[in-house]
Amino acid sequence: MPTGHTMMAMSLDGFVARKDHTLDWLMKLDTEGEEHGFAEFQEGIDVIVMGTGSFRTVLSFGEWPYQKPVVVLSRTMREEDIPDHIKGKVEFSQLSPDELMSHLGERGISRVYVDGGAIIHSFLRAGHIADMRVAVAPVLIGDGIRMFGDLTKDIDLFLEEVSQFQSGLVQMRYRVI
Repeated sequence: MPTGHTMMAMSLDGFVARKDHTLDWLMKLDTEGEEHGFAEFQEGIDVIVMGTGSFRTVLSFGEWPYQKPVVVLSRTMREEDIPDHIKGKVEFSQLSPDELMSHLGERGISRVYVDGGAIIHSFLRAGHIADMRVAVAPVLIGDGIRMFGDLTKDIDLFLEEVSQFQSGLVQMRYRVI
């Protein structure tokens, strides 16, 4: 069975995006010259799994930032919703986290980058997240999409690393225990 890994930024008050999925609060942060380890993180994964909100947000960046295949969990999007320049790099799925991880394992995939607040939450609840890198941005946005939501039981974490950056970002790496 593959393992899930996350690398996300959130505001100090716990939001990964505004309700309309915009990241203006994060993009205004001056991180010039800082190395947050995203390229290294991506090298260590086989596939990226995200929801439709994250997919649409990434499409708004203009340039497709991923070299790895992407699975978008969606009940509404169709193949024709994939822009031509990324056809063959993106597929849609309606599988549950358990079903998707099993399916990806059958395809020989061992490490999955799970991206997006709701998707991370559903994979956490299903027990498929092995570790999380969370960067906390020094901003309060008051409302938006939470990184974490209601849980039926506690999820214990072990803090493995903390990095502080000039921009005020604090990045923590936790292992789920």
